[in-house]
Amino acid sequence: MKDRHLSLNQTQRVRLEAALHELQSLAPAAASAAAVTVADTIPVNQEDNILKGHGTSDQDGEVVATLCGVVERVNKLVYVRTLRARYKPEVGDIIVGRVIEIAPKRWRLEINFSQDAVLMLSSMNLPDGIQRRRTAVDELNMRSIFEENDVICAEVRGFQHDGSLHLQARSEKYGKLERGQLLMVPPYLVKRKKQHFHHLEQYNVDLILGCNGFIWVGEHVVVGEKTKPTGGQQRFSTEAENFTPLETRKHICRLANAVRVLSALGFTLTVELIIETMEASVSSNAEINDMLGAEFYVQTAEREAKRRADLLRKKNGAR
Repeated sequence: MKDRHLSLNQTQRVRLEAALHELQSLAPAAASAAAVTVADTIPVNQEDNILKGHGTSDQDGEVVATLCGVVERVNKLVYVRTLRARYKPEVGDIIVGRVIEIAPKRWRLEINFSQDAVLMLSSMNLPDGIQRRRTAVDELNMRSIFEENDVICAEVRGFQHDGSLHLQARSEKYGKLERGQLLMVPPYLVKRKKQHFHHLEQYNVDLILGCNGFIWVGEHVVVGEKTKPTGGQQRFSTEAENFTPLETRKHICRLANAVRVLSALGFTLTVELIIETMEASVSSNAEINDMLGAEFYVQTAEREAKRRADLLRKKNGAR
């Protein structure tokens, strides 16, 4: 677990260590066997003419790990995937980023990568929604679309010659994110899945799990609202539209704290686990700020250990 400077008393410390020890014992044997540290020997069949990839080295005829992580095998390629590493983008990844610079015909975004990402003016829908060539007027009006410190959701389109990322936001589900919280977690806690956009109808909240470790929790926005033109009538009702109900704000804060707790404990972030953690805080009558206290951390670890033990018991019982 990450050190978040929790003031654990002796009882809570013992309970937390017991829960984490149980979680470790419940880990699949295959996953434990695939985990390696520096200088560990990776078992391979030399007759298969394997290819040594990232994080491996040849020493005295054996394949040795040069990194701490998990051994991955793709056909004949053997490499070590580090767990605690910076975000490694792939084409098609859903990411959340923050605008740090407006350059000619492009925005530069911070996305927790070794280099900044680039979103070209030609790679997104214009506010009027009309598909046309970008003009000098559009370039002059770029700041009216996105400005510095705006939070944006986009998709990885490819890599540029200098190694930076090229993004695209042509779909209506991409664009500027408002009325919510941006959370930053280690990227390895967010697994790539088919669905990264989640609308939690019961809370009127949108949850976006960015592959780069940036997570957005905000008020639900109907797809299409982001691309509506800003006319006089809309400017007149801006204050009413930007008002977020108190109950929704409470839900956003609870979901955000649930993400913080799970991230600190090192649990893989899924929408089901986040909702379960939030509902547990409600059922235990914990205040929003109490979710970041030591007792709730311990209860979350114990609850996850019990859930995994029950799943393993059911799985073994089904056999």
